[in-house]
Amino acid sequence: MILTTTEYVPGRETSEVLGIARGSTVRARNIGRDITAMFKNIVGGELDEYTKLQADAREQALQRMELDAVKLGADAVLNVRITTSIITQGAAEILAYGTAVKLR
Repeated sequence: MILTTTEYVPGRETSEVLGIARGSTVRARNIGRDITAMFKNIVGGELDEYTKLQADAREQALQRMELDAVKLGADAVLNVRITTSIITQGAAEILAYGTAVKLR
Protein backbone atom coordinates (compact mmCIF):
# COMPACT_ATOMS: atom_id res chain seq x y z
CA MET A 1 0.00 0.00 0.00
CA ILE A 2 1.34 3.40 -0.98
CA LEU A 3 0.55 6.23 1.45
CA THR A 4 1.42 9.74 0.33
CA THR A 5 0.61 13.34 1.18
CA THR A 6 0.74 14.25 -2.52
CA GLU A 7 -2.13 14.32 -5.03
CA TYR A 8 -0.60 11.59 -7.18
CA VAL A 9 2.03 8.86 -7.19
CA PRO A 10 4.89 9.81 -9.52
CA GLY A 11 5.05 7.51 -12.53
CA ARG A 12 1.63 5.97 -11.81
CA GLU A 13 -1.79 6.91 -13.08
CA THR A 14 -4.89 6.92 -10.89
CA SER A 15 -7.48 4.71 -12.57
CA GLU A 16 -10.26 4.92 -9.98
CA VAL A 17 -11.16 6.90 -6.88
CA LEU A 18 -12.67 4.56 -4.29
CA GLY A 19 -13.58 7.03 -1.56
CA ILE A 20 -12.20 8.28 1.72
CA ALA A 21 -10.07 5.93 3.79
CA ARG A 22 -9.95 6.79 7.47
CA GLY A 23 -8.60 5.50 10.73
CA SER A 24 -8.70 6.93 14.22
CA THR A 25 -7.85 6.27 17.82
CA VAL A 26 -8.75 8.04 21.05
CA ARG A 27 -6.01 8.22 23.64
CA ALA A 28 -6.00 9.42 27.23
CA ARG A 29 -3.17 10.45 29.49
CA ASN A 30 -2.39 8.38 32.56
CA ILE A 31 -1.37 9.38 36.06
CA GLY A 32 2.18 8.04 35.70
CA ARG A 33 2.84 10.15 32.62
CA ASP A 34 1.19 13.16 34.23
CA ILE A 35 3.43 12.99 37.29
CA THR A 36 6.56 12.66 35.17
CA ALA A 37 5.41 15.54 32.95
CA MET A 38 4.74 17.70 36.01
CA PHE A 39 8.37 17.33 37.08
CA LYS A 40 9.56 18.08 33.53
CA ASN A 41 7.50 21.28 33.58
CA ILE A 42 9.54 22.43 36.58
CA VAL A 43 12.95 21.87 34.98
CA GLY A 44 11.95 22.30 31.33
CA GLY A 45 12.58 20.15 28.29
CA GLU A 46 10.65 17.84 26.03
CA LEU A 47 7.79 15.87 27.56
CA ASP A 48 9.01 12.52 26.25
CA GLU A 49 6.06 10.59 27.67
CA TYR A 50 3.54 12.67 25.72
CA THR A 51 5.72 12.68 22.59
CA LYS A 52 5.72 8.86 22.60
CA LEU A 53 1.97 8.74 23.32
CA GLN A 54 1.27 11.00 20.33
CA ALA A 55 3.65 9.11 18.02
CA ASP A 56 2.05 5.77 18.93
CA ALA A 57 -1.44 7.22 18.40
CA ARG A 58 -0.49 8.61 14.96
CA GLU A 59 0.93 5.24 13.89
CA GLN A 60 -2.19 3.41 15.04
CA ALA A 61 -4.45 5.86 13.19
CA LEU A 62 -2.36 5.44 10.01
CA GLN A 63 -2.49 1.64 10.31
CA ARG A 64 -6.27 1.75 10.71
CA MET A 65 -6.57 4.06 7.70
CA GLU A 66 -4.49 1.62 5.67
CA LEU A 67 -6.75 -1.27 6.72
CA ASP A 68 -9.79 0.77 5.67
CA ALA A 69 -8.14 1.40 2.28
CA VAL A 70 -7.49 -2.34 1.87
CA LYS A 71 -11.19 -3.01 2.53
CA LEU A 72 -12.02 -0.54 -0.25
CA GLY A 73 -9.67 -2.40 -2.61
CA ALA A 74 -7.18 0.46 -2.87
CA ASP A 75 -3.60 0.37 -4.10
CA ALA A 76 -2.77 3.74 -2.55
CA VAL A 77 -4.06 6.52 -0.33
CA LEU A 78 -3.42 10.03 -1.63
CA ASN A 79 -3.49 13.36 0.19
CA VAL A 80 -3.00 11.70 3.59
CA ARG A 81 -3.72 14.05 6.47
CA ILE A 82 -3.64 13.68 10.25
CA THR A 83 -5.72 15.78 12.60
CA THR A 84 -6.27 15.88 16.34
CA SER A 85 -9.32 16.91 18.34
CA ILE A 86 -9.99 17.05 22.04
CA ILE A 87 -12.69 14.59 23.14
CA THR A 88 -12.66 15.43 26.84
CA GLN A 89 -10.15 16.78 29.31
CA GLY A 90 -7.10 14.51 29.09
CA ALA A 91 -8.27 12.59 25.98
CA ALA A 92 -7.84 13.31 22.28
CA GLU A 93 -8.76 11.67 19.00
CA ILE A 94 -6.11 11.26 16.32
CA LEU A 95 -7.66 10.88 12.84
CA ALA A 96 -5.80 9.90 9.68
CA TYR A 97 -7.60 10.18 6.35
CA GLY A 98 -7.00 10.37 2.63
CA THR A 99 -8.33 9.42 -0.79
CA ALA A 100 -8.27 5.69 -1.52
CA VAL A 101 -7.43 4.98 -5.17
CA LYS A 102 -6.67 2.24 -7.64
CA LEU A 103 -3.51 2.73 -9.66
CA ARG A 104 -2.71 1.70 -13.20
